[in-house]
Amino acid sequence: MDCGTSMAKYILFIFNTIVSIIGILGIVFGVLILNSIGTIEVNGQVGFPPQALLPIVLITIGSIVVFISFLGCCGAIRESVCMTMSYAVCLLVLLILQLTIVVLLFTHKDKFNMAMGEVIDKAWESRESRKGGVFDAIQTTLKCCGRSGATDYASEFLSGGLPASCCDGSCLNISNIYGGCHDKFISVMSGRSEYAKYAGIGLIVVELVGFIFACCLANNVRNYKRRNGY
Repeated sequence: MDCGTSMAKYILFIFNTIVSIIGILGIVFGVLILNSIGTIEVNGQVGFPPQALLPIVLITIGSIVVFISFLGCCGAIRESVCMTMSYAVCLLVLLILQLTIVVLLFTHKDKFNMAMGEVIDKAWESRESRKGGVFDAIQTTLKCCGRSGATDYASEFLSGGLPASCCDGSCLNISNIYGGCHDKFISVMSGRSEYAKYAGIGLIVVELVGFIFACCLANNVRNYKRRNGY
């Protein structure tokens, strides 16, 4: 094995080890966010609120990255053309998917915010969601009140006051009442999508480097085995 191939082999191994660590950190970060959001219980069913979408996506992508990086490490150490090329193809597919998501987040930010707002609007307008406690759970996790604000509960003011999830303490004190869930949810999801965009760009650059090294290593190993076959 020539010097260039050996160097590509060890660089690819070190590279994938680092990427695996990054993927594990992404999973841990996603779990921590998910834990801070918590779960909601509606009609005896336990699940995650809408704002848990991004950390779940982060955990999923982190898990895929760790698996692909492990494949790359094994391919590099074993000098397996099949494993290395499988790694390169998986990396290319992941890279294209991430690039598509990042581009969509940059070019369709207003549509993304509008879609997030519609999640709250539909939850508020759904009689089943409000009676079943879904909206109350959203208010608890987001620390918000009503769709646009406490005034959405105008009829409830006359028949018992605001729900406890609308306030930080006693609802008799106006300063304790939270703002509307529509704007709060858009703000939370928009802020997290900003982090996701730039993290995605960094990951794409790293994956592109790995893809190039994987192709070079597979090509060099294939040529080396072909020469030794004669």
